[in-house]
Amino acid sequence: MDRWHWLRRILSLDPERDHQEIYRISAGFEFPWDYQRALEFALYKTYCVPSISALLVATGEFEHRPQKRYDDTALLMAELAEHGYDSPRGKESLRVVNRMHGQYRISNEDMLYVLSTFIYEPIGWLHRYGWRRLTEHERLAAFHFYREVGRRMGIQDIPGGYAEFRRWARDFERDTFRFTEDNRRIGIYTLDLMCSWYPAPLRPAVRRAVTALLEPRMITAFGFTPEPARVTALARAGLRARSEFVRMLPPRRASRMANEPRNPSYPGYPTGYTPADLGAGGPPQGIDPTWLRESRSPERESRSVERESR
Repeated sequence: MDRWHWLRRILSLDPERDHQEIYRISAGFEFPWDYQRALEFALYKTYCVPSISALLVATGEFEHRPQKRYDDTALLMAELAEHGYDSPRGKESLRVVNRMHGQYRISNEDMLYVLSTFIYEPIGWLHRYGWRRLTEHERLAAFHFYREVGRRMGIQDIPGGYAEFRRWARDFERDTFRFTEDNRRIGIYTLDLMCSWYPAPLRPAVRRAVTALLEPRMITAFGFTPEPARVTALARAGLRARSEFVRMLPPRRASRMANEPRNPSYPGYPTGYTPADLGAGGPPQGIDPTWLRESRSPERESRSVERESR
């Protein structure tokens, strides 16, 4: 196998018909570290939407158990990508996702926006920092993959084209991103979580690097202080230097998608775990469960029951 083995395989496939295989190769073999980082920033970006951050503040998830919430989301999405959304583990993952979301009143637009970030944020990240840029096959495959995932989550009105969905997401950001105290609280909780993954002496530098990589509209929505231009330039240069090193490595022979033996919440994952074990448990201690009942959307709850019966 040479460095371009997986790229040749990707280009031999059809981006619509074979989107699951293309996405699995791209995210699991070609760019596993980049996809993980990009999806972290994708989720971070959704917290600039006041209705999303308000819900997260109300549930207490980010205050009481941020690492578990992050791990649940990352592993469930990895299960879908690694095994396919219609595989037994994929269907089980979707049932868990739908059950978790069905507890709360979440608008279709918010769900649709989160879905869009899973498509376009990794594409933008890899355009800037990948050891190669994504091909048109990979970009379209990501769109078709998450469009099918969204349909199975009961999300309505998903745009039918790649460019159309990207325009919709940009318009949504323009219309909704604005500063609120809830945004700031969730932004700080998330930043603290990201820093906690590194040794204590490195955390101040990690905090500045993460902040430097945020888009200006995200800085505004979180109420953060922008980093000086030299810090932003240094953070971006570090990521580009990494990509030059990765380009010289041999192709990966095993997927990294759903293999997370050092996962803090689920040690040894996936050994001994199934997707049904993810996201288990009720509201964090100190959160009034009546709020959850009152915040449920009858429309979404009805769709969730219908999906569970399939």
